[in-house]
Amino acid sequence: MLKISGVRTFYGHIEALKGVDIDVEEGEIVTLIGANGAGKSTLLMSICGTPQARHGSIVFEGKDITRKPTYEIMRLGIAQSPEGRRIFPRMSVLENLRMGGITTDPKHFDEDLERVFQIFPRLRERQQQRGGTLSGGEQQMLAIARALMSRPRLLLLDEPSLGLAPLIVKQIFQIIREINQQQRVTVFLVEQNANHALKLAHRGYVMVNGKITLSGTGRELLSNAEVRSAYLEGH
Repeated sequence: MLKISGVRTFYGHIEALKGVDIDVEEGEIVTLIGANGAGKSTLLMSICGTPQARHGSIVFEGKDITRKPTYEIMRLGIAQSPEGRRIFPRMSVLENLRMGGITTDPKHFDEDLERVFQIFPRLRERQQQRGGTLSGGEQQMLAIARALMSRPRLLLLDEPSLGLAPLIVKQIFQIIREINQQQRVTVFLVEQNANHALKLAHRGYVMVNGKITLSGTGRELLSNAEVRSAYLEGH
């Protein structure tokens, strides 16, 4: 579904991604783990076209999207829930969800709204409440729900557990599993919480300083001594 080949992305003269190769097959949950500043979020942003990769290629469902503008990429069936949630705080929950569905046919709105309310019943209760007054966990739910309103085939999730209490983190990861299994949405997950991410993912990659250093199934990476030392034992 998604093939990233030799991608190099720059901020000015600084090379943030140094020849990244990643594959995501349809129906999978694939996770990318790594330390803060490794380049994980930059890769997600490069998939979405901002910033564009300077070298290499990004192919989605057979279409080269490396040089396409962000709005065209989104219309192909990719949606992102960004790091830090970035909901519209002064808009209501319902208005945020309307913004998520802006690229789809309006005739599907009620159906799509009911679908996300079934996944996130808390949002149904809060639909007239301003986004900025929600709890951190509810805002994360809203960010994911807003992305789902565009009917994506590939969902990009950037640090969904960031700043959340452990109980809420567990709930968010369970919801991601349900979205993948029940809604048949392929998920590419960037996450610092390696333990939760690798338990959830079919496959995973490890990024260090803009390069992929390890890959394997979630189970393989969980048992890898190098991964355990760097990401799973208090480091």
